[in-house]
Amino acid sequence: MGDAENKLSLPEPVSMRIAVTSQNFRTVTGHAGKARRFMIFEASSSGPARLADTLDLPRHMSMHEHPRGAPHPIDGIDVLVTASCGDGFVRKMAERGIRVVTTAETNPVYAAEAIAAGKPLPAAAPHADDQGDDDHSSCSCGSH
Repeated sequence: MGDAENKLSLPEPVSMRIAVTSQNFRTVTGHAGKARRFMIFEASSSGPARLADTLDLPRHMSMHEHPRGAPHPIDGIDVLVTASCGDGFVRKMAERGIRVVTTAETNPVYAAEAIAAGKPLPAAAPHADDQGDDDHSSCSCGSH
């Protein structure tokens, strides 16, 4: 038997680009459709998440305002983590090939590392839009 036959074949770690909505660049924040600030992490199942970039976009670049199908700086992300979003946002991201995860987790690094490792995150509270509150009158997001 040669040396190559004695070595275990381990799968390569999966690398992901994970965007986290964070209006303050410190915590996971909600209302993803109107979010303009994102922390972009590169993470793999075998190591810590690394902050690769931040996006601080003008208002017209929020997904709520941005034309459907037009190129966007968030393109190329594998997963987007947010504290809240509506069903329309989830559909728009799916059209771009981005999976959306909502969570009550507030630490962006922990959220990115959990996603990369395939670990569950704490469930998010229902989004106001999911309860038929399109004008956001029952939340404290400042979007009304």
